[in-house]
Amino acid sequence: MGYKPKYLQHANLFVRDSEVSREWYADILGLHTYDVVPGKIAFLTSDIEQSHEVALISVGANAPGPEQGRVGLNHTGWQMESLDDLKEFYHRAKAKGVEIDRVADHGISIGIYLQDPDGNGVEVSYEMPRRQWHSEENIFSGETNHKGNFPGPWDEANVEMMVPSR
Repeated sequence: MGYKPKYLQHANLFVRDSEVSREWYADILGLHTYDVVPGKIAFLTSDIEQSHEVALISVGANAPGPEQGRVGLNHTGWQMESLDDLKEFYHRAKAKGVEIDRVADHGISIGIYLQDPDGNGVEVSYEMPRRQWHSEENIFSGETNHKGNFPGPWDEANVEMMVPSR
């Protein structure tokens, strides 16, 4: 089927200050910056084979932030290579004083939810390899949603055991 996309290539996010946000995404997520138009836009990626996975577009210091319950982007999702990498991210975020909104066990994946400096939602997660999924359908809902496969430093916190409604 040639008419369907290969994958989601990038997201463009409106931010108040693209440089402040670029620094946050580089520091907290470790993203690589490929280009910056000062005061206007920054292009970052986790995969250096891609020109960008996120573009941060400045809209000004007085721009209103995202609003819950409003149509639009809920969050960007960044997948880690391994559960150990996700644990390292969790420790690094905590050490840098990043507020973690919640950690959610989705059965086949676990996600750490936080916000960038402008309140845009960010999920950093680990997902099991496909061959380890418990089901072919209804993977996030229903009786077959197996939880508790992702022990880690977040166990001390209250891990949500359902898909979050953010």
